[in-house]
Amino acid sequence: MIRVLLVDDQALMRAGFRALLEAEDGVEVVGEAADGADAVRQCRVLRPDVVLMDVQMPGLDGIEATRRIAAEPGLAGVRVLILTNYGLDSYVFAALRAGASGFLLKDADPGDLLQAIDVVARGDALLAPAVTRTLISEFVTGPPPPDPAAGRDVLTGREQEIVELVARGLTNDEIATRMVISPLTAKTHVNRAMTKLHCRDRAQLVVWAYESGLIAPRRR
Repeated sequence: MIRVLLVDDQALMRAGFRALLEAEDGVEVVGEAADGADAVRQCRVLRPDVVLMDVQMPGLDGIEATRRIAAEPGLAGVRVLILTNYGLDSYVFAALRAGASGFLLKDADPGDLLQAIDVVARGDALLAPAVTRTLISEFVTGPPPPDPAAGRDVLTGREQEIVELVARGLTNDEIATRMVISPLTAKTHVNRAMTKLHCRDRAQLVVWAYESGLIAPRRR
């Protein structure tokens, strides 16, 4: 059973999400919050598996609430899935750097939302295709990182290769096929890299790969 906390300042939006999720087997809505501060408080009490987090809310916004949740050791098992009407660069990067495990636009199909919750609950990262294009585009057009080698010395050559494949969007199974190793071995390498780099999940690993200069998108 995946336990979900709904966070949105619009009661109608929360009601819609609740109706959708409660119609599904294997998903339980354990609470609702109308602002970021209440979301953090409820996470401490309820310990949900996934938080559906709105970005723009009065008081404490979704980005700062995500940052506070990710920073608390006692909430290490809580994953945040950002939901917003806005596909703006600043929200994408701020959410990922704050510790969000996924980013999905509110106009996504119900099936995509349910799949996103499942993916994030498993500890994987999820980015909507449009958001992924935005993310890569930003690194294509942005300035190069100040220290491209920063942090790479803690990774083995094999781990650097696997992190690069993660940043290119490959799953553990696809990485295993590419490198002729087992999916379990691929997952182990990914987990070790996240531990060494203090990345909460694959989403932050992707951000690190681009910001460190380990991977550079093809420039137009």
